[in-house]
Amino acid sequence: MTRVSLSLLAPPLAVSRYSCASCCAAPIGVFWIAGIASLVYGGLGGPLRSGSVGWSVVGLGIVLWIAATAWALLTIQSVEDGKQRQSQNRRRGEYPTSPEAGADSDESDPLEEVRRLRREN
Repeated sequence: MTRVSLSLLAPPLAVSRYSCASCCAAPIGVFWIAGIASLVYGGLGGPLRSGSVGWSVVGLGIVLWIAATAWALLTIQSVEDGKQRQSQNRRRGEYPTSPEAGADSDESDPLEEVRRLRREN
């Protein structure tokens, strides 16, 4: 399944599979489930229970489903763009490959400053 089709059918699953699950999968899931619940509730008649379809509730469900799908696609795209930018910067040497490589060597040790002040007094 492609990213777009999975985002249309199950947006939280698409985010957790193609992006980071901890980013937005839970709120996207809430929008998606609320959309499904609105579709079912509107199909059963909505708040009036008139026997016919509650189109305003169905419309709300469609809007919520579209919002979840768009949010999932934007999240997947932004994570992909971030990974691509990060790999390009690593190739150029702008990002350190390890945390130790990026440490500033000109910063002084705070404990050394305290020891020096104690010796002076």
